[in-house]
Amino acid sequence: MEQTIQPRAVIVIFGATGDLAKRKLFPSIYRLYRSGKLDEHFAVIGLARRPWTDEVLRENVENSIQDALSPDEDLSEFISHFYYKSFDVTEKESYQGLNEIIQNLEGQYQTEGNRLFYLAMAPDFFGAIANQLNDYGLKNTSGWTRLVIEKPFGHDLPSAKKLNHELQAAFREDQIYRIDHYLGKEMVQNIEVIRFANGIFEHLWNNRFISNIQITSSETLGVEERARYYDTSGATRDMVQNHMLQMVALLAMEPPISLTTEEVRSEKIKVLRALRMMETNEIDDYFIRGQYGAGTVKGNSVIGYQDEDEQLENSRTETFVAGKLLIDNYRWAGVPFYIRTGKRMTEKSTKIVIEFKDIPMNLYYQKDDQRNPNLLVINIQPNEGITLCLNARKSGEGALAEPIQLAYHQNAVSGINTPEAYEKLIYDSMLGDATNFTHWDEVALSWQFVDKILENWSENQPAFPNYRSGSMGPEASDELLKKDGFHWWPI
Repeated sequence: MEQTIQPRAVIVIFGATGDLAKRKLFPSIYRLYRSGKLDEHFAVIGLARRPWTDEVLRENVENSIQDALSPDEDLSEFISHFYYKSFDVTEKESYQGLNEIIQNLEGQYQTEGNRLFYLAMAPDFFGAIANQLNDYGLKNTSGWTRLVIEKPFGHDLPSAKKLNHELQAAFREDQIYRIDHYLGKEMVQNIEVIRFANGIFEHLWNNRFISNIQITSSETLGVEERARYYDTSGATRDMVQNHMLQMVALLAMEPPISLTTEEVRSEKIKVLRALRMMETNEIDDYFIRGQYGAGTVKGNSVIGYQDEDEQLENSRTETFVAGKLLIDNYRWAGVPFYIRTGKRMTEKSTKIVIEFKDIPMNLYYQKDDQRNPNLLVINIQPNEGITLCLNARKSGEGALAEPIQLAYHQNAVSGINTPEAYEKLIYDSMLGDATNFTHWDEVALSWQFVDKILENWSENQPAFPNYRSGSMGPEASDELLKKDGFHWWPI
């Protein structure tokens, strides 16, 4: 049985009073502790502007993990590892005393000088914080030092380059861990296993046997309290530039020569380099944008995007994107990759559908002449698992074939406790495994592809809103596939 590695480190969280720390980071650190992946050799320092104390932070940590607790569980030992320092990232004086606090905790918890700096705050401060950490000697340690940052990584390619230049003035590329939480999801990581551990799929994983691939990530929620951020971002920056293109890269990459970080990243980068760049006059043929209006979601009436907040009135920000991507390489030439993502849609779901080509002459007819191609469906969320759709003879119906499903649902297997994405990524960053984090080359290539679309859209006035809340997006999204002879498979 493989022995669990228990990394030692002081984890410094910038933005410890924020929503991300409360909803994701504290519960993930707790689950790592409870599962034995962290032992007593760790400490967490929370930094933020609020005048909290150690006790106030610990109380907030305890409140944030209530849902994960067992009855009568004693948390005193776990929360004793958390410490708080009131901190203003814009004030240089704040950094002066931080090194002393870290050194004291390194001695107390014997963390071997390992330091993980997690920037759980607005990206405007990333560059300044990284350089202050360098200037004040907070990287000077006998162990390793790593910097974990959240998206968005820039607003476009020029701003991403500027931010990357600031970060790399203080940290090496191998010390920078850019989180894409989709890469921490169990079934996203399973894409590689499904492909590279099964000859039944990998031998067919090319343009000879696959007609198209569809990736859908839909949400039922609107922008809620994120209106201010979302209106400067939109679905393209929020989802396509990172999550959607990362899934395309995993699906399309060549088998790496090994599972090392460098080899996996190298193959993903090749895919992003092979993405067909569209001419300006072609973009409307390949990409569709939308914005939700009023409608009904799960029986509840909801308002449109422009009514969510007064600052959204007459907004041109897209809350839905659908696109057709082509990868110009030997394996995928001619196979469209269709993506769609949006808010206020019918269901909350992230799903990948691989549609295989039909056989040249099908001797078995199908009811109402319905075409039922073989499908491989990878459910990322909810109901994590895979489904293989085949055709079989219907009993007593002569030459009539009907579709059947062979399904495996991960959450239905006894004893499996699927790690939350952040739990997996925090642990990987402490181990120094950057496989499921994005390299700068991936970020740059993604922005290069997306920028052309956004530039085109910025010059044209959209007719928003153009889809009803509770639907699966604008009708133009269906037409995008229909003109190629395909249709979106139901979520």
